[in-house]
Amino acid sequence: MTGVNRRSLLGSALAVTVAAIAAPAFAEKGEVTISHYFTGELGLKAFNEQIDRFEADSGYSLKDSPVGHEDYKTDILVRASGNSLPDVFSYWAGARVQFIADSNALHAIDGMWDKAGLDKVVAKSIADSATSYNGNRYLVPMNYHYAGMFYNKAVLDEAGVTEMPSDWDGFLALCAKLKEAGIDPIALGSANRWPAQFWFDYLLLRTAGPEYRAKLMAGEASYYDAEVKRAMGMWKDLADAGYFAENSNANTWTDASDKVARGDAAMTLMGTWITGYWGGLELVPGEDYDFFPFPAIDAGVPVASVGPVDGLVIAGNAGNAAGAEAFLEYMVSNPEVQASWSGAQGALSANVNVDPSSYNDVMLKAFNTVADSEVFAFNYDLATPPPVAEVGLSMFARFMDDPSKVDEILSQAAGDASAAFSQ
Repeated sequence: MTGVNRRSLLGSALAVTVAAIAAPAFAEKGEVTISHYFTGELGLKAFNEQIDRFEADSGYSLKDSPVGHEDYKTDILVRASGNSLPDVFSYWAGARVQFIADSNALHAIDGMWDKAGLDKVVAKSIADSATSYNGNRYLVPMNYHYAGMFYNKAVLDEAGVTEMPSDWDGFLALCAKLKEAGIDPIALGSANRWPAQFWFDYLLLRTAGPEYRAKLMAGEASYYDAEVKRAMGMWKDLADAGYFAENSNANTWTDASDKVARGDAAMTLMGTWITGYWGGLELVPGEDYDFFPFPAIDAGVPVASVGPVDGLVIAGNAGNAAGAEAFLEYMVSNPEVQASWSGAQGALSANVNVDPSSYNDVMLKAFNTVADSEVFAFNYDLATPPPVAEVGLSMFARFMDDPSKVDEILSQAAGDASAAFSQ
C-alpha cells in the first residue's frame, strides 16, 4: 500500500486520511451501530436473523443501516473520511481493509481475538490471509467464497458432455462442442464490471502464477508486461471464437446466472454465492447444476483458488467498542450462527467447528477444492488498492466491449495504474 494515492479515489477527492481519530460521539448504552452490504433478499433476511440471535443472547441492541452492494464501496470511504463510521461495518478482506487500516481508522481486536481463542475457531489459511494488517488484527471473517465454473447439468448432458475439463485444451474443446451444438458456452454479466475480473484472475494465475500476480497487484509489475498480454490474449481468443454470450456488459451477474439456469448458456465463472441465488430459484445442487475448477494451463504453476472473504471490522472511534467486539466474536464463534449464515449466503464458513456435512453437495465440493489448493488468492478488486482496482475493472469492461483493442486498453491501464501507485 506504500505510495498509493489516498487523495484520489473513483476520480474524486474522497480523502481517506483519518490521521487523528475524533472523540467518539455519545452512544446509547447497549446500542451498537452497524452498516453492511448484505442487502439482497436472502442475505438481508439471514443477516437480520443473526442480529436477532445476538440481541437475544447478549443483551446488546444493534442499530442497522444496510447499503446496496455497489454503493457501499464508495459510501464506506466517504463515511471514513468524515469520521462518521458506524461502530461495526462489513468489509472485504484484503486491499480494501488495508486501505482504511493505513488511515488509522480501525479498532484493533488483538485482545478480543486472544481472549476468545479465535485461533482455534477461524481456519488458519483464512486467518493468515485476511485478518491482520500493519501488525494488528482488525477483521473477523464472516465467511469466504470460491469462484468456479458453474454449469447447467442438463445442458451439458444434452450436448453429450460426460467429463468436465481439467486442462485448457479440454476446456477449449468443450466450448467448441457447445458452440457447434448451438449453445452459448459462457455467460458473463459484467454490467457492474466486477464479474469479469475472475477471468483475468484465473488466466493470469494459471499462467504467470501467484507470485507474479502478487507483484502486479502491488505495483511491482506492469499491465503491459508479456505475462499480462498473454493472459489477455487467451481471453481475447475466447471472445473472438464467440464463446461468450452476446452483450456481456449489458447484463448483471444475476442475468448471466439466469441464462445458465434457463439453459440459454452452459456455464458461468462465478462465486459460490450463486448457489444461494439459485437456491432461491429452487434449483437443486448436484442435480440441476454443478461446477468444475478453472482448468490448469501451464504445468508447474501452483494451483490457486480465487474468492473473497467477507468480514466485520470496528471503527477506530466506535462509540460502543465493547459491544462491537462482542458482536464480532459472536458472529464467528457460534457454529449455529455460522452454519445458518453460510448456508443462506451460499458461502463457506470460516469457523472450523462447522460440520462440513451441513454443506450441500456442491458447496462441499467447493470446500474440498479450496482445501486442496496451494494458494487462496483474493479476487482482483480485493487484491489491489481501490484506486488501482478502478483502473483494472474499467479495463475489463472496455475489453468486453471491444476485445480487438486489447493492446490499446493494456497500454492505457499500464499508465493509469503506474500513476495511481506512484502518487
